[in-house]
Amino acid sequence: MDEAVTLPQTLFQEAVAELHTIRDFIRFSVTCLRSADVHLGHGSEDPFAEATALVMQTLSLSWDADAEILDARLLPSERRRIVELLEKRINDRIPLAYLLNLAYFCGHPFYVDERVLVPRSPIAELINENFASLGVLDPQRILDMCTGSGCIAIAIAHAFPEALVDATDISLDALSVAAVNVEHHDLLEQVNLIESDVFSKLPGQKYDLIVSNPPYVDAGDMADLPPEFTHEPELALEAGPDGLSITRRILAEAADYLTENGVLVVEVGNSWWALDQAFPGVPFQWLEFENGGSGVFALTAEACRQHQQQFREAL
Repeated sequence: MDEAVTLPQTLFQEAVAELHTIRDFIRFSVTCLRSADVHLGHGSEDPFAEATALVMQTLSLSWDADAEILDARLLPSERRRIVELLEKRINDRIPLAYLLNLAYFCGHPFYVDERVLVPRSPIAELINENFASLGVLDPQRILDMCTGSGCIAIAIAHAFPEALVDATDISLDALSVAAVNVEHHDLLEQVNLIESDVFSKLPGQKYDLIVSNPPYVDAGDMADLPPEFTHEPELALEAGPDGLSITRRILAEAADYLTENGVLVVEVGNSWWALDQAFPGVPFQWLEFENGGSGVFALTAEACRQHQQQFREAL
């Protein structure tokens, strides 16, 4: 992993002194992000979009506000605040979502901090289509395993307002963040947060849909992650030599927790190849996404039952 590029503090001081408008600070931020070759893997991969979000959200303005406002002049305190966050984003390589304590998923806002991953799963596209491409019809009970900030569980609850959603995580810190988001979205009656190591605290439960974005980064990729990822909880990223330590456990037990026609959806990212190699006879349905992303499979309850013994023997 190459050493991160930093920018001199004098540059940021000059910006506070010489720049004045919102447009000035968006332009300056784009230049800095590009000059420092900042990694943009926690949301938009466009430096202009990241710069716009940093400036506009720091000012409590919508990113798509009327263009005329871009020429508004800023107070000295506002200029200092923007530059302070920009300097941390570049020189400390802190993801923008942590600096703002805000991320969007499926169009919904979520509180995030360094206790949870920054929401960014392609599963969002499945939620936006109500999992229709997988034949999921009117699910009554849904499980989001390894929920983190709760973004997937909450987005699913909005998509299926009549369904009951269980959201589990092994991390009490993550569940504390999820609790903030469940309350903010007024879903206390629909989303149930549970501390559980995979299925350990869910005896006897059956779900029409199980969704999981578990840790799936293998040892090699962990060593090569950009510095932004060092701010995320390692527990939510690292998953053994091949990135499948949690996914294997999910597969071994999923059949016991799915309804007869239930569906399992799991994101494994770059570890998809290792999964295919480990279980060559399993009919994983690898999903394609119009908005980018890969490494997400779907598996029917029938397939989970058919191959359960194989999954268990692989533990």
